[in-house]
Amino acid sequence: MVGWACATAHVAENTLQWLIRQVDGRRIVLRDPAVQAAEGEPTNLQLCQRGEWEERMLVETVLSMLTLVCHCNKVMHRVWAYLQVRLAFTIAAFNVLVQWHGFPPTASGFVPLSIAECSL
Repeated sequence: MVGWACATAHVAENTLQWLIRQVDGRRIVLRDPAVQAAEGEPTNLQLCQRGEWEERMLVETVLSMLTLVCHCNKVMHRVWAYLQVRLAFTIAAFNVLVQWHGFPPTASGFVPLSIAECSL
């Protein structure tokens, strides 16, 4: 992960396009088919159909595992800055795990995932 942002639930996802444009020409950003702006999408925003871009599923799986380890479903911060710090910590943990273990696939192409040693 090279960048992230968050907003409350009532904010449309296309308001975060400024973040996507920051990495234009250097990175691509994958999105769900259901999330599509009427016009003006950044050129590096790629549609991710089911079965394509398996890397995205790997990232989502690891973030789902971190949600359990970091107890993100139980976050009840009353101050917006505290929530942002909690999310930043989770993303930082993701980056550390990727650099620590990497995602080495087996000979068949399967990527075994385990962060059990991080769950204390």
